Amino acid sequence: MTQHEYIFVTVSIVIGLAITRLLHVVGDLIRYHSQVRFHWSTAIWGLSVMTFILQLWWIGWGLRDFTDWIFLHFLILISASICIYGAAEMALPDPDDEHFDMLLHSQSLGRFSAMSMLVYFLIGPYVNIFMFDNSMVWSIVIPAIGVLLMLLVITIPRWFKSLSVVFSIYSVMVMYLTA
Repeated sequence: MTQHEYIFVTVSIVIGLAITRLLHVVGDLIRYHSQVRFHWSTAIWGLSVMTFILQLWWIGWGLRDFTDWIFLHFLILISASICIYGAAEMALPDPDDEHFDMLLHSQSLGRFSAMSMLVYFLIGPYVNIFMFDNSMVWSIVIPAIGVLLMLLVITIPRWFKSLSVVFSIYSVMVMYLTA
């Protein structure tokens, strides 16, 4: 087993839990649909978080030829996957917790999803610069856009509907650039 395989077993477990969490809540929202006040912006947010979950998994494959592993790299990747899990955990309201209004959830507790994504975007430059040896400028500018978006979601919750659309466009752009 290579170091990459060994490290990404742990990362993949956490990423898999994030996917499971999102899919579980989607199932619950469908199950309790008559009691849920659906809102498109929260659904878009959940899809955007799923995009970043898949993007992190894809990034992991891109590191298969990386050979200079140190413990800090492992900690960074585990931290990124934990942040993705946190974003998935709080992205959608859980009807089991009697959160039936999707928009209200996004504008209150859902902001913790944005906080997790904020930390994820702060971790990104390290991976891009030190592990992928990418350009420092783009490795900082692209995640900085994500940081700005998350700060807006956290501090101005009434803009959530518009920001969820911008976040979805940003997530597609990042997926395109890293695929």
